[in-house]
Parts: sequence; structure tokens; C-alpha cells
Amino acid sequence: MDMPTRTRVVYVLAACCLVGLYCSPVAISLLLRSLPEDIGNERPILGILAQETDKSFQKHGSSYIAASYVKFIESAGARVVPIRLNRSDEEYNKIFHSINGILYPGGGADLKTSEFSRVAKIFYDKALEANEKGDYFPIWGTCLGHQLLSYLTSGEDLLTWTNTDNFALPLNFTKVAKDSKMFANFPDDLLQEMASEPVTSNFHFWSLSVQNFSTNEILRHFYKILTTNVHDNVLFISTMEAYSYPLYGVQWHPEKNPFEWRNGTGIPHSRAAVKVTYYIADFLVNEARKSNHRFPSKKEETEALIYNFNPVFTGTFSSFEQAYFFD
Repeated sequence: MDMPTRTRVVYVLAACCLVGLYCSPVAISLLLRSLPEDIGNERPILGILAQETDKSFQKHGSSYIAASYVKFIESAGARVVPIRLNRSDEEYNKIFHSINGILYPGGGADLKTSEFSRVAKIFYDKALEANEKGDYFPIWGTCLGHQLLSYLTSGEDLLTWTNTDNFALPLNFTKVAKDSKMFANFPDDLLQEMASEPVTSNFHFWSLSVQNFSTNEILRHFYKILTTNVHDNVLFISTMEAYSYPLYGVQWHPEKNPFEWRNGTGIPHSRAAVKVTYYIADFLVNEARKSNHRFPSKKEETEALIYNFNPVFTGTFSSFEQAYFFD
């Protein structure tokens, strides 16, 4: 940080202290917004939730994380901690207070009965409680993770069969999308490409329909719809974000465009598609920068990082090029 920026930060913080004596929290918030964007956690760490392996993966371990999600986070300047299954509540509580956000990935786990869902709910509940107390903690859901957020929020499985497997699609933006937190800083030309070109990768059989969302009062008041898509004559939600919490869900796969090379037309590798990935990753990591959680020690941080595990080449027998496996 250069000297003029340091001076500016000092003056703004001092002003906030003085204003706090006479003004409302709104006035203080306006002053804080004048801080430079690079103020915040410069060493963000996000957790990625593992899920149970299927038959093709079981010989490698009991749970896994596709390596593309790790690369996705790392591409925007953050590190990753794997959130492993079947751990104690005490361990999950310690992890929560050590990481700066969590990603629920895509996959095939059951929304109601899986260990993936059980652990996701632990972090979901902790995140809502923390955010209500001013302790910023973002949650991101991709594909299954997006669907899981709708289940954790509503308590109901409201998914509809759409069979949207292996399709690249453009996004239909709603009127509120440009003013959303997620898309507010996207370049206009990229937003136009996202609306007109097939830049989002879709590998899902089930979707949250706009109809089911709209008739559920809890979801309707919790999330705003940012984009939609249509498949199999069903209008479904492809992007959403919470009104009052840093919770975000995408039915599509931003991590696949640069990092997965499965044969087929469902993963776009165009310049625009890759740009979408990096803008999304940058947004998520910057959300994590707002969290002040820290590991108790450098040793514990080092032992928790994904670097302690080696990715396995799985491209010859799965849809992922690489995956991390855990016992």
C-alpha cells in the first residue's frame, strides 16, 4: 500500500470514529465505502465440501473433491481447505472459525440423507448466525450446491426434472441482475456475451423451477433471481443470491470452462466463457476477503490446506480430469 493510500485509510478510520459519536450507522457505512478495494484479508482461504464417492471412485477413498473447484478458487488468489466428511462437530466449528467462506460443489449426493447435506447444514447454520452478528462469511453453491442451498433454506426438495445434462447455454438476465452483488462489476460487453452466447456449462438432471420458487414464500423472500434458463419446457433458476446474506447459487459450472475437457458440447472453452469463470472466481474470493476468520496458528493452517493431498488423474474413467480423495 503506498503512502497516500495509507494516509487516506487513517483519515477515513479516524473520521468514522468521530462520526460514530454523532451520526447513524448509515453515515459510518458511507464513509467505510470510500476505503480502497484492496483493504481486507489478503490471504483468504475457502473451504470446499467433499462428498461421498460413487462406485468408480471408491477404490481411491470414501469422499472426493474435483480438482477443478480447487483451481477455480486458486485462480483468483485464494487457497483451499478440504472440508472432509464424518468429522466431529467440534472440528467443524474450529474449521468454520478458521476459513473465510465455503463452496458447496456439484455432484450426485442426496439433498436429504447424505453426509454431504448434513455437513453443509452445519456450516449453513453457522454462517447465518455469524452474518447476523456482523461476522461476514460467504457461502457459494454450484449445481448440486445451488440446489442444496434451496433445500437448506426452505426445508423442502422443490426440484423439477429438466434433464439439462451436457448443455452450454446463454443466461437470461432478470431486471435486478445488473444491480446484484455478483454481477455489479462485470464489464457490460461480458454481460452481453453471457446473454447471447452459450458460455455456461450445465450438467444437471434436476432444476429449481421459477414456478416452485415463486410459490414458496421462504425462498421468495430469501433469494433474488438473477438469471433463468429454459430446458425441457421448464423455466428454471440458473443464478440467485440472497437479499440479506452473502449466499450465492449457480446451477451452471463456472469452474469447468478452463479446467475440464470432457468430450462433448457442454463445456465451452471460448475466450468469453473463460472470462466468465475468472470474473466469477474473482467475485467469490473478494467476498471471502471480507471475512476476518483466521487459523489459530500457522502450523494448523498449513496442516489443513489442500496441498497436503495429491490430485489423481481421473479423466480416463470419470467426467473430471483430476480429483482429490479422502478417507
